Amino acid sequence: MSAGGGRAFAWQVFPPMPTSRVYGTVAHQDGHLLVLGGCGQAGLPLDTAETLDMASHTWLALAPLPTARAGAAAVVLGKQVLVVGGVDEVQSPVAAVEAFLMDEGRWEHRATLPQAAMGVATVERDGMVYALGGMGPDTAPQAQVRVYEPRRDCWLSLPSMPTPCYGASTFLHGNKIYVLGGRQGKLPVTAFEAFDLETCTWTRHPSLPSRRAFAGCAMAEGSVFSLGGLQQPGPHNFYSRPHFVNTVEMFDLEHGSWTKLPRSLRMRDKRADFVVGSLGGHIVAIGGLGNQPCPLGSVESFSLARRRWEALPAMPTARCSCSSLQAGTRLFVIGGVAQGPSQAVEALCLRDGV
Repeated sequence: MSAGGGRAFAWQVFPPMPTSRVYGTVAHQDGHLLVLGGCGQAGLPLDTAETLDMASHTWLALAPLPTARAGAAAVVLGKQVLVVGGVDEVQSPVAAVEAFLMDEGRWEHRATLPQAAMGVATVERDGMVYALGGMGPDTAPQAQVRVYEPRRDCWLSLPSMPTPCYGASTFLHGNKIYVLGGRQGKLPVTAFEAFDLETCTWTRHPSLPSRRAFAGCAMAEGSVFSLGGLQQPGPHNFYSRPHFVNTVEMFDLEHGSWTKLPRSLRMRDKRADFVVGSLGGHIVAIGGLGNQPCPLGSVESFSLARRRWEALPAMPTARCSCSSLQAGTRLFVIGGVAQGPSQAVEALCLRDGV
């Protein structure tokens, strides 16, 4: 399918991971794709670490994680990959922070989080790592914001988020970290807030127009998009059940307001728990769960220039709950759930003259 300007979308299939997993932590460093931890076939967090050499298309086993974990955050800092938070083998949030040294092929312990947390959102800027929110051992959502200074190997506290949450989507734009959605227990959060890295202050923006769990979020060309998800009934709607939606809501950073796009500009498929990314002026939605009994394999893109949704080539392996990572003009879709935890590693690519 053409993306305009002589460019087109296509799938690239890589050799499957040696280890099937869901909720794995992924990172890209110097031509290598790292997949760390996650949950395996037994449903327990793994200490398995593997890397794919992008040039030779071969997998290599790495030294295992010192702390088995799933759903951790990862940040690349030069020649090391920092792994933060997650859930351990007894389903407890993790405080341990560990760094994989790429050149030496080994792990080192780093300063632990001030409080154990899962669902931490991380952002790197100028060599500093910002960790926002999370859920602690008491299952309460956290509002803490911490910054990691690698040279001093320490975490420092910053002003807390106005809305505590875990599993939020974060975007770095200019000198601000934008935090969208997330969860408080089983309830989706509609808050949209921004942290100014220069003034160390928070700004509350208008909340999402609709409350949806497992929605997909992306930022492109000065706008934030919130797509699909599982619509939650209102507090006074006793007869409605959660249902999949194809809603598209867009926040204009310049004008500071949300727009709920009309039915004609909604996604083609209703979906939740899917991969979202921004490639070449398109917002892409990949796989997930819908009204069908099995994961979706459909893929679609919203052209920012043409203002319409278009079908893209289907996923080679239909899945939901995938890990994802964008590297240049490729959006990697890694692991997840097909019939069970998946080994699949595939990338949606934007190519010239395909």
